[in-house]
Amino acid sequence: MTSSSASDLVGVIGAGSFGTAVANILAEKSDVLLYVRDAEKAEEIRTSRLSSSQRIEDNIEITSDISEIGNRCEVIFPVVPSANFRAMIEDLAPHLKPYHVLIHGTKGLDVNVPDHKKGEPLTRKEVKTMSEVIRELTPVLRVGCLAGPNLATEIAERQPAASVVASHFEEVIDIGQKLLKSDRFMIYGSNDLIGIELCGVLKNIIAIGSGAVSGMGLGGNTRSLLISRGMVEMIYIGNALGGNTKAFLGLAGVGDLIATCTSNLSRNFTVGYRLAKGETLQEIIESMEEVAEGVNTIRIIKDLAQTYNIRVPITETLDKIMKGEMTVEDSHNYFMKFPFRAEIDFME
Repeated sequence: MTSSSASDLVGVIGAGSFGTAVANILAEKSDVLLYVRDAEKAEEIRTSRLSSSQRIEDNIEITSDISEIGNRCEVIFPVVPSANFRAMIEDLAPHLKPYHVLIHGTKGLDVNVPDHKKGEPLTRKEVKTMSEVIRELTPVLRVGCLAGPNLATEIAERQPAASVVASHFEEVIDIGQKLLKSDRFMIYGSNDLIGIELCGVLKNIIAIGSGAVSGMGLGGNTRSLLISRGMVEMIYIGNALGGNTKAFLGLAGVGDLIATCTSNLSRNFTVGYRLAKGETLQEIIESMEEVAEGVNTIRIIKDLAQTYNIRVPITETLDKIMKGEMTVEDSHNYFMKFPFRAEIDFME
């Protein structure tokens, strides 16, 4: 494979299902360098041309050397689980310059509590979105995120889809649109970076709840109730953490919420479904090939909600279910008796 210069080679970090799908989309217009952390897995993908059960395009080059991503690519798409994101950025940081552009596709939160604050209530200072981690650890200024109803399996099947590229910089949005937009993949733009990131993070909580509703054998009415109340809860949390309400009413908010709350292709939906069928959280996690971000997000948001006195009944209930303190059946009865007084009060 011929070597490409940094001006026309696009980097992708992470060969999971969504990272692979993003790499294939990018490969329609650009040569791509895909970073795979494990050298043995990288060689396997290089030989088989298969990654996460997806056939990768011929112009996707594989590397297990993260320095190559920084040294050869100006535009980079990190798509790794949030639990690994900080460590990955720390490894990448020495190879980054202010001219780089990073557009991440990770829908999770980073928790970094200093030793002297361990045991104290969790605050926003200890909880960061992925764009904030990038800004904290690297010299990169032009940062963005990719968020929306993007079920990787459907994208891999070349079904129509859309996403949002969010950034404080119009240039980043333009770059994302230029590289990703196609006849089957629409790209919208937003300047509310934190709001769009939080949409992608928080909808995973509600998706677990929706999966539990489905696992209980309940119908569309119950699921609609859960989704609509979940949207209100997302906005309460999002506003408290620095997001704008408008972000939650668009593609990355309600659009992604609908996709992940109604599809068994969603990992988070699957977690809730299997919990309702009687499996333990540990059993579910150990059997899943990829991370369901909502599991960790529930724990983080529950702690933050207590610190900031935010009303999050769905999150709190799911946290109790995951800890074994409440059954799925009991949670349904609890939720139906919860004293909601107004349907929508965040716009008053």
